[in-house]
Amino acid sequence: MSSRFPLQPLLDLSHLRLDEAARELGLLIAGEQEASQRLSMLVQYREEYHARFLAAAKSGIGLGEWSNYTHFLARIDDAIIPAALAVTQTQQQTLAGQQNWMGKHGRVRAFDTLADRHQSQVVSREQRAEQKASDEHGARRHGATDSEWNPFRLLAQPLPAG
Repeated sequence: MSSRFPLQPLLDLSHLRLDEAARELGLLIAGEQEASQRLSMLVQYREEYHARFLAAAKSGIGLGEWSNYTHFLARIDDAIIPAALAVTQTQQQTLAGQQNWMGKHGRVRAFDTLADRHQSQVVSREQRAEQKASDEHGARRHGATDSEWNPFRLLAQPLPAG
């Protein structure tokens, strides 16, 4: 009787794929954090530069400086838009990665459950076999004792002549 789990190759493969999905999810999360940090840095830089522009405008600046400030702010705004889109995209990729990992995790759990059931059945079969062997051994031993002690055994023997 084989105690090997017949679906063990699938269980091993599902564990491998779960590990791969976990690594991929880790990379996606890191990419999302990096994109968020980049966007945050651009927004913070824009706010600081805008504050400098307002301070310079209060103290009075020329038309050329005004144009430089507004042009640079527009360029920062132009950089913020793709950075915000990148954050949205990486968030969607991370969500897809999480769903992929959850699917793989569910598959592993299902195979683990089947493996546990298989192992329980193997243990149960082994216990029944051991109990049967023990019962047979006890019955043989008891049967041998009975034949030696059997009071009718004396009646079955021939009587001595004489």
